[in-house]
Amino acid sequence: MMRKKFNFSAGPAVLPDDVLKQAAAAAVDFNGHGMSILEMSHRSAPIVDMVSETRQLVRQLLNVPDYYKILFLQGGASLQFSMIPMNILKDGETADYTDTGAWSAKAIREARHFGNVQVVCSSKASVHNHIPKDFEQSPDQVYLHITTNNTIFGTQWQEFPDANGFLVGDMSSDIFSRPVDVSKFGIIYAGAQKNMGPAGVTMVIVRKDLIGRSERDLSTMLDFAVHADKDSMYNTPPVFAIYVVNRTLQWLKALGGVDAMHEQNKTKAKLLYEEIERNPLFKSPVAEKDRSLMNVPFVFAESGDEKHFLDYCADRGLVTLKGHRSVGGFRASIYNAMPMEGVESLVEAMQQYK
Repeated sequence: MMRKKFNFSAGPAVLPDDVLKQAAAAAVDFNGHGMSILEMSHRSAPIVDMVSETRQLVRQLLNVPDYYKILFLQGGASLQFSMIPMNILKDGETADYTDTGAWSAKAIREARHFGNVQVVCSSKASVHNHIPKDFEQSPDQVYLHITTNNTIFGTQWQEFPDANGFLVGDMSSDIFSRPVDVSKFGIIYAGAQKNMGPAGVTMVIVRKDLIGRSERDLSTMLDFAVHADKDSMYNTPPVFAIYVVNRTLQWLKALGGVDAMHEQNKTKAKLLYEEIERNPLFKSPVAEKDRSLMNVPFVFAESGDEKHFLDYCADRGLVTLKGHRSVGGFRASIYNAMPMEGVESLVEAMQQYK
Protein backbone atom coordinates (compact mmCIF):
# COMPACT_ATOMS: atom_id res chain seq x y z
CA MET A 1 0.00 0.00 0.00
CA MET A 2 1.31 3.43 -0.95
CA ARG A 3 2.42 5.56 1.99
CA LYS A 4 -0.04 8.33 2.73
CA LYS A 5 1.07 11.75 1.64
CA PHE A 6 1.77 14.48 4.17
CA ASN A 7 -0.59 17.32 3.36
CA PHE A 8 0.83 20.75 4.26
CA SER A 9 -2.15 22.65 2.84
CA ALA A 10 -3.19 25.85 4.60
CA GLY A 11 -6.82 24.78 4.30
CA PRO A 12 -8.78 22.66 3.88
CA ALA A 13 -6.12 20.95 5.87
CA VAL A 14 -4.90 17.68 7.30
CA LEU A 15 -7.23 15.73 9.60
CA PRO A 16 -6.29 12.92 12.00
CA ASP A 17 -6.37 9.47 10.41
CA ASP A 18 -8.64 8.12 13.16
CA VAL A 19 -11.11 10.93 12.53
CA LEU A 20 -11.21 10.20 8.79
CA LYS A 21 -11.92 6.53 9.49
CA GLN A 22 -14.72 7.36 11.92
CA ALA A 23 -16.22 9.84 9.48
CA ALA A 24 -16.11 7.27 6.70
CA ALA A 25 -17.87 4.71 8.90
CA ALA A 26 -20.55 7.21 9.95
CA ALA A 27 -21.25 8.02 6.32
CA VAL A 28 -22.41 4.39 5.97
CA ASP A 29 -23.89 3.68 9.41
CA PHE A 30 -23.96 6.28 12.19
CA ASN A 31 -23.32 4.63 15.56
CA GLY A 32 -25.29 1.49 14.72
CA HIS A 33 -28.52 3.30 13.82
CA GLY A 34 -28.65 1.60 10.45
CA MET A 35 -28.57 4.92 8.60
CA SER A 36 -25.92 7.19 7.23
CA ILE A 37 -25.37 10.37 9.20
CA LEU A 38 -25.78 12.13 5.86
CA GLU A 39 -29.46 11.13 5.68
CA MET A 40 -30.51 11.57 9.30
CA SER A 41 -32.75 14.41 10.41
CA HIS A 42 -31.07 17.16 12.39
CA ARG A 43 -34.09 16.98 14.71
CA SER A 44 -33.50 13.30 15.51
CA ALA A 45 -32.25 12.49 19.00
CA PRO A 46 -28.88 11.03 17.89
CA ILE A 47 -27.99 14.18 15.93
CA VAL A 48 -29.25 16.59 18.58
CA ASP A 49 -27.18 14.71 21.16
CA MET A 50 -24.10 14.76 18.92
CA VAL A 51 -24.31 18.51 18.35
CA SER A 52 -24.84 19.08 22.08
CA GLU A 53 -21.82 16.90 22.86
CA THR A 54 -19.73 18.87 20.36
CA ARG A 55 -20.71 22.10 22.04
CA GLN A 56 -19.74 20.68 25.41
CA LEU A 57 -16.37 19.52 24.07
CA VAL A 58 -15.65 23.08 22.91
CA ARG A 59 -16.57 24.38 26.35
CA GLN A 60 -14.35 21.85 28.11
CA LEU A 61 -11.30 22.14 25.86
CA LEU A 62 -11.26 25.95 25.79
CA ASN A 63 -12.63 26.47 29.33
CA VAL A 64 -15.46 28.58 27.93
CA PRO A 65 -17.37 30.30 30.75
CA ASP A 66 -21.12 29.72 31.09
CA TYR A 67 -21.90 33.30 30.05
CA TYR A 68 -20.93 32.54 26.45
CA LYS A 69 -23.01 30.87 23.75
CA ILE A 70 -21.35 28.45 21.34
CA LEU A 71 -22.86 28.51 17.85
CA PHE A 72 -22.27 26.34 14.81
CA LEU A 73 -23.04 28.40 11.72
CA GLN A 74 -22.39 28.35 7.99
CA GLY A 75 -20.77 30.77 5.54
CA GLY A 76 -17.22 30.43 6.82
CA ALA A 77 -15.31 33.02 8.78
CA SER A 78 -15.88 35.29 5.77
CA LEU A 79 -19.57 35.65 6.64
CA GLN A 80 -18.59 36.60 10.20
CA PHE A 81 -16.69 39.56 8.77
CA SER A 82 -20.18 41.01 8.21
CA MET A 83 -22.29 39.26 10.84
CA ILE A 84 -20.22 40.44 13.77
CA PRO A 85 -20.35 44.18 13.08
CA MET A 86 -24.00 44.06 11.98
CA ASN A 87 -24.95 42.26 15.21
CA ILE A 88 -22.73 44.32 17.51
CA LEU A 89 -22.28 47.88 16.24
CA LYS A 90 -25.05 50.44 16.54
CA ASP A 91 -25.25 53.17 13.92
CA GLY A 92 -22.28 55.53 14.21
CA GLU A 93 -20.32 53.41 16.69
CA THR A 94 -16.61 52.69 16.32
CA ALA A 95 -14.68 49.46 16.07
CA ASP A 96 -10.89 49.24 15.85
CA TYR A 97 -9.25 46.73 13.51
CA THR A 98 -5.67 45.55 13.22
CA ASP A 99 -4.46 44.98 9.66
CA THR A 100 -2.04 42.06 9.83
CA GLY A 101 -2.80 40.16 6.64
CA ALA A 102 -5.19 39.30 3.85
CA TRP A 103 -7.99 38.03 6.08
CA SER A 104 -7.92 41.00 8.43
CA ALA A 105 -8.08 43.29 5.38
CA LYS A 106 -11.22 41.50 4.21
CA ALA A 107 -12.74 41.80 7.68
CA ILE A 108 -12.03 45.54 7.63
CA ARG A 109 -13.68 45.98 4.25
CA GLU A 110 -16.89 44.23 5.36
CA ALA A 111 -17.11 45.96 8.74
CA ARG A 112 -17.12 49.39 7.10
CA HIS A 113 -20.67 48.71 5.90
CA PHE A 114 -21.92 48.79 9.48
CA GLY A 115 -19.97 51.31 11.49
CA ASN A 116 -17.00 53.60 11.88
CA VAL A 117 -13.93 51.39 11.39
CA GLN A 118 -10.55 52.64 12.53
CA VAL A 119 -7.47 50.73 11.33
CA VAL A 120 -5.23 51.23 14.35
CA CYS A 121 -2.16 49.47 12.95
CA SER A 122 -0.96 47.81 9.77
CA SER A 123 1.97 45.69 8.67
CA LYS A 124 1.06 45.99 4.99
CA ALA A 125 4.10 48.13 4.09
CA SER A 126 6.42 45.29 5.17
CA VAL A 127 4.38 42.59 3.38
CA HIS A 128 2.87 41.66 6.74
CA ASN A 129 6.11 40.16 8.05
CA HIS A 130 5.44 41.14 11.68
CA ILE A 131 2.69 41.91 14.19
CA PRO A 132 2.47 45.63 15.06
CA LYS A 133 2.23 46.06 18.81
CA ASP A 134 2.59 49.78 19.48
CA PHE A 135 -0.69 51.38 18.47
CA GLU A 136 -3.31 53.71 19.90
CA GLN A 137 -6.88 52.56 20.22
CA SER A 138 -9.98 54.72 19.81
CA PRO A 139 -11.32 55.95 23.17
CA ASP A 140 -14.91 55.23 22.10
CA GLN A 141 -14.11 51.81 20.69
CA VAL A 142 -16.75 49.09 21.04
CA TYR A 143 -14.33 46.31 20.15
CA LEU A 144 -10.83 45.63 18.86
CA HIS A 145 -10.61 43.01 16.12
CA ILE A 146 -7.53 40.83 15.67
CA THR A 147 -6.73 37.92 13.39
CA THR A 148 -4.81 35.77 15.83
CA ASN A 149 -2.85 33.83 13.19
CA ASN A 150 -2.16 34.77 9.59
CA THR A 151 -2.10 31.76 7.29
CA ILE A 152 -0.62 33.51 4.26
CA PHE A 153 2.17 35.49 5.89
CA GLY A 154 2.97 33.21 8.81
CA THR A 155 2.62 35.64 11.70
CA GLN A 156 0.81 35.05 14.99
CA TRP A 157 -0.15 37.15 17.98
CA GLN A 158 1.95 35.66 20.80
CA GLU A 159 0.20 37.84 23.38
CA PHE A 160 -3.23 39.35 22.93
CA PRO A 161 -3.61 43.11 23.40
CA ASP A 162 -5.89 44.62 26.00
CA ALA A 163 -8.85 46.32 24.35
CA ASN A 164 -10.56 49.53 25.39
CA GLY A 165 -13.84 47.76 24.70
CA PHE A 166 -13.59 44.00 24.17
CA LEU A 167 -11.60 41.77 21.87
CA VAL A 168 -12.98 40.04 18.80
CA GLY A 169 -10.72 37.28 17.49
CA ASP A 170 -10.68 35.46 14.17
CA MET A 171 -9.00 32.23 15.28
CA SER A 172 -9.70 30.23 12.14
CA SER A 173 -6.15 28.96 11.75
CA ASP A 174 -5.01 28.49 15.34
CA ILE A 175 -8.13 27.56 17.31
CA PHE A 176 -7.46 24.68 19.72
CA SER A 177 -3.70 24.91 19.08
CA ARG A 178 -2.85 26.71 22.33
CA PRO A 179 -4.53 27.81 25.56
CA VAL A 180 -6.73 30.90 25.27
CA ASP A 181 -8.31 33.02 27.99
CA VAL A 182 -11.76 33.21 26.42
CA SER A 183 -12.89 35.78 28.99
CA LYS A 184 -10.64 38.39 27.30
CA PHE A 185 -12.83 38.16 24.20
CA GLY A 186 -16.36 39.23 23.49
CA ILE A 187 -16.43 37.03 20.40
CA ILE A 188 -14.19 34.29 19.01
CA TYR A 189 -14.92 32.84 15.61
CA ALA A 190 -13.26 30.21 13.48
CA GLY A 191 -13.88 28.42 10.22
CA ALA A 192 -13.36 24.72 10.86
CA GLN A 193 -11.34 23.77 7.79
CA LYS A 194 -7.90 24.67 9.06
CA ASN A 195 -7.55 23.20 12.52
CA MET A 196 -10.70 21.50 13.77
CA GLY A 197 -12.62 19.87 10.95
CA PRO A 198 -13.78 20.18 7.35
CA ALA A 199 -15.11 23.14 5.44
CA GLY A 200 -18.82 23.80 5.94
CA VAL A 201 -19.15 24.79 9.59
CA THR A 202 -18.03 27.88 11.46
CA MET A 203 -17.82 28.09 15.24
CA VAL A 204 -18.77 31.33 16.98
CA ILE A 205 -18.27 31.82 20.72
CA VAL A 206 -20.17 34.96 21.75
CA ARG A 207 -20.72 36.55 25.14
CA LYS A 208 -24.43 36.36 25.90
CA ASP A 209 -24.82 40.03 26.77
CA LEU A 210 -23.60 41.01 23.29
CA ILE A 211 -26.31 39.11 21.43
CA GLY A 212 -28.74 41.64 19.97
CA ARG A 213 -26.55 44.58 20.96
CA SER A 214 -26.86 46.47 17.67
CA GLU A 215 -30.68 46.56 17.95
CA ARG A 216 -30.82 46.28 14.16
CA ASP A 217 -33.74 44.61 12.39
CA LEU A 218 -31.68 41.85 10.83
CA SER A 219 -32.48 39.14 8.34
CA THR A 220 -33.27 35.97 10.25
CA MET A 221 -30.28 33.96 9.11
CA LEU A 222 -27.88 36.80 9.95
CA ASP A 223 -29.13 37.33 13.51
CA PHE A 224 -27.05 35.85 16.34
CA ALA A 225 -30.13 35.96 18.58
CA VAL A 226 -32.04 33.55 16.33
CA HIS A 227 -29.21 31.01 16.21
CA ALA A 228 -28.52 31.33 19.93
CA ASP A 229 -32.19 30.83 20.81
CA LYS A 230 -32.43 27.72 18.61
CA ASP A 231 -29.06 26.23 19.64
CA SER A 232 -27.82 26.45 16.03
CA MET A 233 -30.85 24.43 14.87
CA TYR A 234 -33.00 27.19 13.35
CA ASN A 235 -32.37 25.61 9.95
CA THR A 236 -30.62 22.40 8.95
CA PRO A 237 -27.05 22.76 10.18
CA PRO A 238 -24.03 21.14 8.46
CA VAL A 239 -24.47 17.92 10.43
CA PHE A 240 -21.67 15.90 8.89
CA ALA A 241 -19.16 18.73 9.25
CA ILE A 242 -20.13 19.16 12.91
CA TYR A 243 -19.69 15.42 13.43
CA VAL A 244 -16.14 15.58 12.05
CA VAL A 245 -15.46 18.48 14.43
CA ASN A 246 -16.84 16.31 17.22
CA ARG A 247 -14.47 13.46 16.36
CA THR A 248 -11.52 15.84 16.02
CA LEU A 249 -12.20 17.34 19.45
CA GLN A 250 -12.54 13.88 20.97
CA TRP A 251 -9.17 13.04 19.41
CA LEU A 252 -7.69 16.21 20.89
CA LYS A 253 -9.15 15.47 24.30
CA ALA A 254 -7.68 11.96 24.27
CA LEU A 255 -4.22 13.40 23.52
CA GLY A 256 -4.38 15.53 26.65
CA GLY A 257 -6.27 18.57 25.45
CA VAL A 258 -5.12 21.98 24.32
CA ASP A 259 -2.19 22.26 26.75
CA ALA A 260 -0.66 19.01 25.52
CA MET A 261 -1.30 19.93 21.91
CA HIS A 262 0.41 23.28 22.41
CA GLU A 263 3.56 21.52 23.55
CA GLN A 264 3.49 19.27 20.48
CA ASN A 265 2.96 22.27 18.22
CA LYS A 266 5.91 24.12 19.74
CA THR A 267 8.12 21.07 19.22
CA LYS A 268 7.10 20.68 15.57
CA ALA A 269 7.55 24.37 14.80
CA LYS A 270 10.91 24.52 16.58
CA LEU A 271 12.25 21.65 14.48
CA LEU A 272 11.22 23.29 11.22
CA TYR A 273 12.35 26.82 12.09
CA GLU A 274 15.71 25.55 13.27
CA GLU A 275 16.26 23.84 9.93
CA ILE A 276 15.31 27.01 8.05
CA GLU A 277 17.83 28.97 10.10
CA ARG A 278 20.53 26.30 9.78
CA ASN A 279 20.16 25.57 6.09
CA PRO A 280 21.95 28.10 3.84
CA LEU A 281 19.48 27.39 1.01
CA PHE A 282 16.48 28.79 2.87
CA LYS A 283 15.37 31.73 4.98
CA SER A 284 12.26 32.91 6.78
CA PRO A 285 10.65 36.20 5.72
CA VAL A 286 8.95 36.58 9.12
CA ALA A 287 10.16 38.49 12.19
CA GLU A 288 11.39 35.85 14.63
CA LYS A 289 9.31 37.00 17.60
CA ASP A 290 6.08 36.85 15.59
CA ARG A 291 6.49 33.53 13.80
CA SER A 292 3.46 31.29 13.66
CA LEU A 293 3.32 27.80 15.14
CA MET A 294 0.76 26.87 12.49
CA ASN A 295 1.90 28.28 9.14
CA VAL A 296 5.60 28.42 8.28
CA PRO A 297 6.54 30.27 5.08
CA PHE A 298 10.12 30.05 3.83
CA VAL A 299 11.90 31.08 0.66
CA PHE A 300 15.19 30.45 -1.06
CA ALA A 301 17.95 32.51 0.54
CA GLU A 302 19.19 33.45 -2.91
CA SER A 303 17.98 32.22 -6.28
CA GLY A 304 16.50 28.79 -6.75
CA ASP A 305 14.09 26.75 -8.83
CA GLU A 306 10.92 26.66 -6.72
CA LYS A 307 9.16 24.17 -8.97
CA HIS A 308 12.11 21.80 -8.78
CA PHE A 309 12.03 21.82 -4.97
CA LEU A 310 8.25 21.37 -4.90
CA ASP A 311 8.51 18.43 -7.31
CA TYR A 312 11.33 16.99 -5.21
CA CYS A 313 9.13 17.18 -2.12
CA ALA A 314 6.10 15.78 -3.93
CA ASP A 315 8.12 12.74 -4.98
CA ARG A 316 8.68 12.14 -1.27
CA GLY A 317 4.97 12.44 -0.47
CA LEU A 318 5.24 16.02 0.85
CA VAL A 319 2.49 17.97 -0.91
CA THR A 320 0.79 21.40 -1.06
CA LEU A 321 3.93 23.24 0.00
CA LYS A 322 3.70 26.03 -2.56
CA GLY A 323 3.71 29.46 -0.91
CA HIS A 324 0.96 31.99 -1.45
CA ARG A 325 1.52 34.18 -4.50
CA SER A 326 1.87 37.32 -2.33
CA VAL A 327 4.85 35.79 -0.48
CA GLY A 328 6.23 33.25 -2.93
CA GLY A 329 8.49 30.39 -2.01
CA PHE A 330 7.04 27.70 0.21
CA ARG A 331 4.63 27.33 3.10
CA ALA A 332 4.29 24.41 5.48
CA SER A 333 1.06 24.43 7.43
CA ILE A 334 1.64 22.25 10.48
CA TYR A 335 -1.71 22.27 12.22
CA ASN A 336 -2.67 20.05 15.16
CA ALA A 337 -3.23 17.00 12.98
CA MET A 338 0.13 17.19 11.19
CA PRO A 339 2.16 14.39 12.79
CA MET A 340 5.74 14.90 13.87
CA GLU A 341 6.71 12.39 11.20
CA GLY A 342 5.50 14.80 8.54
CA VAL A 343 7.64 17.66 9.84
CA GLU A 344 10.63 15.35 10.22
CA SER A 345 10.18 14.19 6.62
CA LEU A 346 10.09 17.78 5.37
CA VAL A 347 13.22 18.67 7.35
CA GLU A 348 14.98 15.61 5.93
CA ALA A 349 14.02 16.67 2.41
CA MET A 350 15.37 20.17 3.02
CA GLN A 351 18.63 18.72 4.31
CA GLN A 352 19.09 16.40 1.35
CA TYR A 353 18.01 18.81 -1.38
CA LYS A 354 20.81 20.07 -3.59
